[in-house]
Amino acid sequence: MKVAFATQDLKRVDAHFGWAKNIAIYEVRPEGHHLIEAIQFDGDLQEDGNEDKLAPKIDAIKDCAILYVAAIGGSGAARVVANNIHPMKVSQPEAIDDLCIKLEGVLKGSPPPWLRKVLAKGHKRSFDFED
Repeated sequence: MKVAFATQDLKRVDAHFGWAKNIAIYEVRPEGHHLIEAIQFDGDLQEDGNEDKLAPKIDAIKDCAILYVAAIGGSGAARVVANNIHPMKVSQPEAIDDLCIKLEGVLKGSPPPWLRKVLAKGHKRSFDFED
């Protein structure tokens, strides 16, 4: 599954979603993880009420199942959830690598119901009515 991380330094989740200079996107599987891409954002990212700054970020993470952030505003959270992305807030800066390793462990075991729903994102359901 693809997971997005709001980051200033590309090493830790240490950024407010709207203010993040970078979004790092990783592929996370039970067997491991790797960086797919790091997207950089310019402009006045700290301007509160500027909803235009969210559109390119939402577009960048639209294929992701989970978004890790240090903080996220109500409008940003609503737009993330509306795109079927599960926002996860960290209470203090945390290494992206450590978060990926934790996710790998959860994926190897029995994921909680919310994560099973997230994992189903993008998978079309098919029914074989002959069985």
